[in-house]
Formats: sequence, C-alpha cells, structure tokens
Amino acid sequence: MGIQTSLDAVHQAAGLVESMRLADDLAFEAARTGGTRTIRLLTGALGSTDQLVAIAATHALAQVHDEQADVALSGVLSSDRAFLREHAAWALSSRLPRPETVGRLLALVVEGGFAGMLAQRTLEQWSDSSPGLVAVAVEGGLIGIRDPEARYRLVETLGLVRDRIATRPLLVVAADEAETEHVRVAAVSALGQRRGAPGVALALEAWAEGEGYLADVARLALVDLSATPVSAAPVSPTTRDADDDRGLTVAQLFLHADIDAELTAAGSGDNGGIATLLVRLGDALVADADPATRAAVRRVVTLSRGSAAGALDSVAALAADEHGHVFGRVPLLSEPVPSAAAWPLRVAARRGIRRVLRATGGVDVLHLRMADVGSLAAADVARELDVPVVFTVAPDPHAVIQSMDLAGGLTRENFGEVDEREHFWFRARLVQQLASNASHTVLFPRPELATDLRDLVGIDITAHPERHSVVPEGIDLQVVDRAVSEAAAHAAGQPATPPLAELRELLEGLPAERRDLPLVVSVGRFHRVKGMATIADAWARGPLRDQANLLLIGGALDDPSPDEREQLDLIDALVPRDRRRASGLLLPGHRPNDTVARWVAAARFGVPGLAAPRGVYVCGSLKEEFGIALLEAMGTGLFVVAPDGGGPSTYVERGVTGVLTRTWDVEQLADAVARALELSTTEPDDARAARSRATVERSFTIQAMAAALSTVYVGVHRDEVASLDGAWLR
Repeated sequence: MGIQTSLDAVHQAAGLVESMRLADDLAFEAARTGGTRTIRLLTGALGSTDQLVAIAATHALAQVHDEQADVALSGVLSSDRAFLREHAAWALSSRLPRPETVGRLLALVVEGGFAGMLAQRTLEQWSDSSPGLVAVAVEGGLIGIRDPEARYRLVETLGLVRDRIATRPLLVVAADEAETEHVRVAAVSALGQRRGAPGVALALEAWAEGEGYLADVARLALVDLSATPVSAAPVSPTTRDADDDRGLTVAQLFLHADIDAELTAAGSGDNGGIATLLVRLGDALVADADPATRAAVRRVVTLSRGSAAGALDSVAALAADEHGHVFGRVPLLSEPVPSAAAWPLRVAARRGIRRVLRATGGVDVLHLRMADVGSLAAADVARELDVPVVFTVAPDPHAVIQSMDLAGGLTRENFGEVDEREHFWFRARLVQQLASNASHTVLFPRPELATDLRDLVGIDITAHPERHSVVPEGIDLQVVDRAVSEAAAHAAGQPATPPLAELRELLEGLPAERRDLPLVVSVGRFHRVKGMATIADAWARGPLRDQANLLLIGGALDDPSPDEREQLDLIDALVPRDRRRASGLLLPGHRPNDTVARWVAAARFGVPGLAAPRGVYVCGSLKEEFGIALLEAMGTGLFVVAPDGGGPSTYVERGVTGVLTRTWDVEQLADAVARALELSTTEPDDARAARSRATVERSFTIQAMAAALSTVYVGVHRDEVASLDGAWLR
C-alpha cells in the first residue's frame, strides 16, 4: 500500500473507530517498508493536528527496525503533548533497552498516572534483558526524589527487576524507619516475590511480628514467599482424573468494587451492575452444580479489592473452603480510586490476584470481563499459572468512541486529549489481546453481532464459531418478585416495609403539589458513560419536569469520586442543589441492591399519598452492552427507556415494553421519556407489565446464565484436559 497511502487512510477514514483499526495497517506497512523515508513521514505526522494520526504514527514508529526510530521514540517521551508521551512509553516496550531512554521513562514513573504505569511496564520488560541498567537507574533516581508517592513508584519499579541485584536495595528501603510507611510497604511487598534470596525470609518474619499495616503486608509477603512454585510439567492423566471428580473451580473478578455477598455497597463509586452480577452469578453457578457431574462447578471464587488484613483472612478461608461461593480480597496498597485512575495499581493487583489463585489450591477457569487493570493483571497471572481464560468480549470502548464521534464530543482534533483521560486506545488493544489469547470468548446478544464485532472490534467470530458462545446476562427474579410483592402490598394499603419506609421519608421532602406525580427512575454509577446528568438534563427540559419527579439512585454523594463529582456538578448546573426537592429531583445516593429493587418496584405501583403509579425506568447510558438494571426494571413490570443499540435492543420491544432512543442526544432522550410516560400512564391494565416480566423470565434469569456458562466452563476444561493428555503422551 505504501506508508504515505496508509497514513492518508488513517486520516481520511469515515469514523474514529475505523481509523484506529487502520492504524494496525499503518504499523504493518511501517515494519514492511522501514527506511529513512518511512521514519521521516512518521515523525512528521507526530505534530499533526489530527491527534489520532499522531498516535498511530507513534505506534508505527515502534515497528521500524532502525536505530533512528529508537531515537525518535525516545524524543517523543519529552514531547509537550502529554498523550504522545504516554503512547511512546507504551510503544517502546517492543524495542531494545537504551540507556538514555531509561531515564526518561523513569521520569514518567515519578510523575505517575497512566503514563507512569506504561513506562513502568516497559521498564519491567527491559529488566529481563538488562537488569543492571534498570536497577542502577532506579537507585540513582531515588537519590534525588523526596515525594513519598514518587518514591513508592520507584521502589515498586525496582521490585520488578527479578535479578538479585535489586534484593539488597529493597532490603535497605524496607528496613529504613526514616522512610514513610507507604514506601517501605512497596519494598516489603516486592520482597515477597524473592523466594530463596538470602536474608529475605528472616527480615519479613521480623516485620511480620509487629502490628499495623506494614506488619500485615509483611505477613502477605511471607504467604507469597512460601507459596508452592508453579510447575511447568504436564499433570498426569491419573492425577487429573481424581481432581475432576471434585468438580471445577471458577474464578471471576472485578477489582474496582468492595464486593460482598449482601451487596451493601452497590451503586457507590464503581460498584455498579457488574458487582451485582458477580454475586448473583456466583451463587447460581454453585447452586446449579450437579454433584453427579464430574466437571460441575463446585466452587466460585470472586475477587475484589480489600485491605491487607482482609486479604490475609481470605487466603486462610480460601484454603479451607473447597465448595460454594467464596470471596478473595486483593489489597491494592492504595486508597480506593475510580477504575479509570486505577491503572497504576497494576503491580499490586497482579500480586494480589496471584496470591488468591494460589490459595485456592488450583483454578480450572478464570473468567475476565472488562478491559481494565484487573483483567490486565489477571491475564499475566493466568499465563504464569497456566490457567485457561474465558473472556467476555464487548465493543467497549469501541461503542463509546462511536457514540461520542456521532455526537460530536470526540473528534480527530481532541482524540488524544480525551484518550489521555479515558485510555481508549489502550483499552481497545487490550480487548483484542484478551480475546485472541482466550480459550473461549463469551458474547452478548446484539442485533448485528458478527458485523459489530468485525467493524468495531476487528474480530471475525465466523472464522472459528466453536470458540465463541452467545450468553445473555441474567437477573435473580426471586429478588425482583419479593420487591414487587412488598410494593404492591403497600400500594394496596399495607404498612411500608423498612426499605419502602425509607423511600416514603425521601418522598415526603417533595412539595405537596408534586406528590401526585409518577416517578422517572434510574439506577447506576454516576459516571459519564451511564449518563445520569444526561437524564437530568432531559427531564429538566420543557414540560417533562411538570409531568414526573426524577429519582436517580447511585453514587457516593458524601464523598464523591472525580467521575461522580463531574456528574453532580453537571446536575447542579441544571437544578441548583438547594432547589432539588422543590423541583422534583431526588438524589439519595447508593443503596443496597435489595433496597433498590423495592424502590424500583414502587415506581410501578406508586407510594400512597406521595407518588403516583405507572412510572418509568430510564437508562441513559452512552452504550449498554446488556443492562442488568434494565432487566430488573422490566422484571418489575416497568415501562423502560433504553439505548437504541447493543443488548437492550434485542429484548426491549419498541413501543411495546419500552422506547428505544439515541440516549446521547438529550432532545431525543427527553422525547423518549415523555413518550414512555404517556404510554405507561394510559395503560388500561397490567397486560404489558406481565409481558415485560415474561420476557425476562423466558430468557434472562441468572439461572439460565449460570447454566450456559457452566457449559462453557466444562468445555474449556475438557479441551484443556485433552491438550494436556496430548502433551503427556508426547
């Protein structure tokens, strides 16, 4: 094609997603042609006002096997365009180490953030071939750095140098009481990875005898140090058959939430639908397991974040629990941060995940679901421990990019700046990597599934259909039915249960003239992708505010994350905080899942004297791969408003059980909510509500999801056994 033609193709593509895909062709062409002209054209493109082209050129340079390409990429690390610095740090991971580049990468590590994670990741890879170069550079960097957070990152980077040259300085930092505890924790945690190194075990044992955070981390490091080494030898068929009789152990994870069996933190921060799903699904998988089936799921291990002390407790519990749904804690050695800001926690996440999987005594399948730091770290551990991976593939962030592109919020001229915050490019590549390395992929239903995955993600699921399974998500209808029963009873005059009494107290803050209006309700994280501010904007426009009150459930309002703060600020600009209740806007923050279920049911049946019946549920997400909260609302019998695309368009009957619309367009969303209210409030009976529930009961229960995934896990395990048998025979 030629390097200039490839560059032009990236620039002239009709959409941003297509340009990102064509960047792969540009990189291939750069590797094929090479030479001075290729380097000149690519370096010239680094200054393009088309920021997407500049990023593509950075990664293409990394494919040119020429010293001048190394020099050019090293120079980009000092670019005044921050988004290019981080892409250069990432691209350099495929190059050979260069002394002058190590210092620039360490400068990014000191700065921290996503770019610092990428730089650290590159240095880790370089340390395999040049451990002395990296270790000496880090030690030198520590001399002039005083900021504790920066020192933590440098010590953590030193801990990634596997060579013994790094052991002594790690012991020195760990023992130095003049260091802040946070920095010492980085060294102590790293020492847990140095099995057999002289003096390490004795030092850790001494620190572990103390009290407090450092002692907890030292005890975790001792657990890591004493873990049974992973064997690369194939397991004999006889031993494996005996293991199969016990059934499968399946691990799943979401690190950006405090997941517990009661879902007490649902809706706070990143504790959204995925946290609810993992709890319900884990319970259903083990409840549905047939003891007579040799490869049934006997144990599900759900990993989420937690404290160092909690991680110690979970390691002991995991070793003892061979059946049921159990929880493993991964200490991230940091205060909780939103998922978009969690990438720098990669190293702590990887160590914690490795520890949990080893504590189980063996995991048969690891199910990953998101292109986030947890999946990035877990994929590394799965390769190390030789655990087969099932990956749920969705066009994320691809669908978000496309929606923002169509809405005009994401352009070629600002792509790099937005990518610096959202990490679209890295996440898109991570999806491709996870999908290509997975033993099996799980897909959500979409109207044009094969086409969307090909055009948005670049995956052809028709090439090897046996490696892919379409599995809809599901909900626990028992929870929904209990909520419906309580809400209906209260609407009929029975006393309010505690969750409904709490809702009554909330609604009593409304002016008297608004207490005969229905509720428009939405549940979810307060994040731009979930569109809570967009829903508020649509509701606040024109007559809609006079037709219904708006109840937005979710968010840690007392201590909001940056993403939550952004959404709240947008909402406050529409309806000042001191005018919320007078205007009919209710923001109660997050509530436990069972409480939310009852509030959603109350939107259907009404709350006597405080809210009229036949409200509607609104999902304002930029994209919704499937929609747990939507399914729960439909199971409740509510009329819904949903995105016209992705999973919802496969189960919401247009104009019958809901209204489908372009949720990123505020005017269209407002029209859709008004239309939904009109249809819902004029229904003559409950026939449509019954139809909505029947849709869920027929195809979207958590039990149906568990049964489908059990089949997937069994198949992956059997394929793994077959491949090991082949290795054993050879």
